[in-house]
Amino acid sequence: MKPEEIKLKLQLLPDKPGIYQYYDKEGVIIYVGKAKNLKKRVSQYFAKNLDSTKTRLLVRQIVDIQYLVVDSELDALLLENNLIKKYQPKYNIQLKDDKTYPWICVKKEPFPRVFTTRQVFRDGSKYYGPYANVKMMWTLLQLLKDLYPIRTCSLDLSTKKIKEKKYKVCLEYHIGNCKAPCVGLESEEDYKVYLDQIETILKGNISSVLTHLRKIMLDFAETYQFEEANNVKEKIQMLEKYRSKSTVVSPSIHEVDVITMVEDEKMAYVNYFVIVNGAIVHGFTSEIKKKLDETDSEIIAFVLLEMRDRYDSVSKEVLIEKELDLQIEGLTFSVPQRGDKKQLVDLSLRNAKFFRLEKLKQESIKNPESSKDRILNQMKKDLRMTELPVHIDCFDNSNTQGTNPVSACVVFRNAKPSVKDYRHYIPKTVVGPDDFATMEEVVFRRYRRLLEEDKPLPQLIVVDGGKGQLTAAMKALRKLDLHDKIPMIGIAERLEEIFFPGDPIPLYLDKRSETLKVIQHIRNEAHRFGITHHRDRRSKNAFVSELSTVPGIGPVTYEQLMKTFKTLSKIKAATLESLSSVIGPAKGKLVYDYFHPRKE
Repeated sequence: MKPEEIKLKLQLLPDKPGIYQYYDKEGVIIYVGKAKNLKKRVSQYFAKNLDSTKTRLLVRQIVDIQYLVVDSELDALLLENNLIKKYQPKYNIQLKDDKTYPWICVKKEPFPRVFTTRQVFRDGSKYYGPYANVKMMWTLLQLLKDLYPIRTCSLDLSTKKIKEKKYKVCLEYHIGNCKAPCVGLESEEDYKVYLDQIETILKGNISSVLTHLRKIMLDFAETYQFEEANNVKEKIQMLEKYRSKSTVVSPSIHEVDVITMVEDEKMAYVNYFVIVNGAIVHGFTSEIKKKLDETDSEIIAFVLLEMRDRYDSVSKEVLIEKELDLQIEGLTFSVPQRGDKKQLVDLSLRNAKFFRLEKLKQESIKNPESSKDRILNQMKKDLRMTELPVHIDCFDNSNTQGTNPVSACVVFRNAKPSVKDYRHYIPKTVVGPDDFATMEEVVFRRYRRLLEEDKPLPQLIVVDGGKGQLTAAMKALRKLDLHDKIPMIGIAERLEEIFFPGDPIPLYLDKRSETLKVIQHIRNEAHRFGITHHRDRRSKNAFVSELSTVPGIGPVTYEQLMKTFKTLSKIKAATLESLSSVIGPAKGKLVYDYFHPRKE
């Protein structure tokens, strides 16, 4: 389709809700989208100034546009979801394949079997899961087998085969695990009673099954069928024991869904819970690969519809972490601020974060280079840099009321500490507690030396402090004509604000962003390195200053005592003999008498 043809097609698009499909030159669908207003939404893709590189790449490949008008935005959302699952277009987000997780299948057949499978077929059977916790799935299957006499064989139990008496009873019948429907000893109606209870349990609604079983137990007891009543009682106890192992939230919460998300530049990680009668009955975390800078609302809507269909959820309320532009008919979206529902959202978010960390750790173990490149590229993007910050320097000042001032410069290479390159500085030209002047001096000395020794300069300088420290550091770079060659930022500790030179408005990075975590790490490392050296100087000066009051003791004696006893407290506690053995009897007696004055 030529540009003028696309332009004409855009003019003819209706102002109605619907879905649109983009085709490439091979006639393959490469993107499916939904819209409240087809004309406005599709026209945005062909605007002159597109921010996203990925979107520009998509638009270059579009040779045809097709659309379908629907009655409402909800219909568009559902249709979009179905088409994405069917065609799996190149530029649409998709759930990563989870076929390795097992399901529990209730087979569509006469006298249905209940078994585990890793393959889902659209054959009319019912599937419950997937179960990320395989041990829990096997526990549940064993519980169902203990509770109900369901068959385990794979025989064709059609009415015709049973009437023809094709089969004989097996061991399962003799030991009481099956009631032999294969030979006509159990009707399909009686079998369905068990099956309905099994499906109710698999959906997570154990309370209704317990109520039903308690009624049966009482009926048996009233007719003096105590053995049968006791058998039902044992089943009730097993179910209650199973329910106690599930994650109970609150009896006041009945049926809700919970969905939360964390993300990075390329991936989103979405956690989904189904809550029934105060317990988490299903939980699943999925990994979604972004394609076109999709919004949080688009990703959440896509995953929510998929998960509700997969888990057969009938909840009317969905709990989310923050307000989103989400409107789905029949569903209410809530952002809880306190109480049990807020704890549920926090738990879901924590699961999503752990899942993301696990994936990132796996990636860094399998491919350390890709993990490093991902972090550096993210920093480059967040801090508006032109090259990757492979080498970062960070400066911090330490002093106590102006005494023993020191400055620290720590170095990170590839987003990790390079301890061998750390440096301490003692200000030479600054008198008193002048933090700004100290910062200017230390930055000047650092980069003057690197220039003199022809050593490589960093790609980023981080200053621990706000606008004042940043301005002082920038003065030093101006003196060296480096102010437009090395990017510099300041980080203010109180609100973790990122300042840029000459920009009065700070940048606030997401508290979960990897860029902020690296900056916080290097800032904290500079603080630790500087404060350690400051304490060493302070304790050494305190040690020397007190010894200097001892008459007859000079610098050489200080050295000898420090080398042997290490600390002032050990010198004070030393005996006359041990002091004399180090600095001689005469000086040893002077030091000993000074710290152990005779009482009058």
